[in-house]
Amino acid sequence: MIINTGGRTDTVQYYTDWLLQRFSEGYVITKNPMFPSKVYRYELTPDKVDCVVFCSKDYKPILSRLHEITDRFPTYFYYTITAYGKEIEPGVPSIDESMETLITLSKQVGKQRVAWRYDPVLLTKDYTIKRHLETFEGMAGVLAPYIDRCVFGFVEMYKRLEDNMPELIALSEEDKEVLAQGLGAIAKKYDIFIQACGINGDFSRYGIHSSSCMTLDIFGSANGLVFKDLKHKGARKGCHCIESRDIGAYDTCMNGCKYCYANKTPQKGFENFKLHDSASSLLIGNLKDEDTVVQGVQKSFQKGK
Repeated sequence: MIINTGGRTDTVQYYTDWLLQRFSEGYVITKNPMFPSKVYRYELTPDKVDCVVFCSKDYKPILSRLHEITDRFPTYFYYTITAYGKEIEPGVPSIDESMETLITLSKQVGKQRVAWRYDPVLLTKDYTIKRHLETFEGMAGVLAPYIDRCVFGFVEMYKRLEDNMPELIALSEEDKEVLAQGLGAIAKKYDIFIQACGINGDFSRYGIHSSSCMTLDIFGSANGLVFKDLKHKGARKGCHCIESRDIGAYDTCMNGCKYCYANKTPQKGFENFKLHDSASSLLIGNLKDEDTVVQGVQKSFQKGK
């Protein structure tokens, strides 16, 4: 099975001690987001986990102890660095600081295990297409020697986002074409493998590969593993990623990103963080009498395992 540490929250940035403790103790429990009293237990041992996938906007808090996981497990790292400033991503380090940390991470784990996420791409009166392409090129020139690939995606217009970010300008199909063409050309210039995430459109004419950013081929190539030939179901429309088990929790990230889909409001993350106990097997709080713990299914995707 694939363990995902960062789909619901930035576990690496804000819950480093808890994350390392869970791998040290060899198991984690996580609540079903739809039915909170239903709790799943997953074993975090090399015989049960094919690959540990990280996604974060700041790896600095975990770098000094990351070897506690990488020494034992196959791994892959998605590092999100966008064009936005504190007015949109208040808890995220600056672009220069983020790139410096990515380079350090890459030198530590190997560039074949690091993907740069330029995601989501959104427009406001300040963040124009021109600004995106200029910023992306500046970053691409620095990061190209240290990454396996670049993944980008267009922002999804859902109701919560409209409420939290009224300054957002809806992307037209023409906007997407211009952005895809520009990003593809820049990626080609710096010899970066670029692919889309969660996008239904076909931008292969611009050198952009299909929207499958978490695949067994990627994880296998990065770690020298051979996986079974399995269908990748994806998590939502336009997604073709392999299934994974997320050990985080919604409404717990304190980055405060205005476009966030995982927090109902930016304040929610701060409220729930007060309930965090780094010694607990759960990310937030502890088990209650009404909770039912069941063993989660952990099927290996590796050939011969």
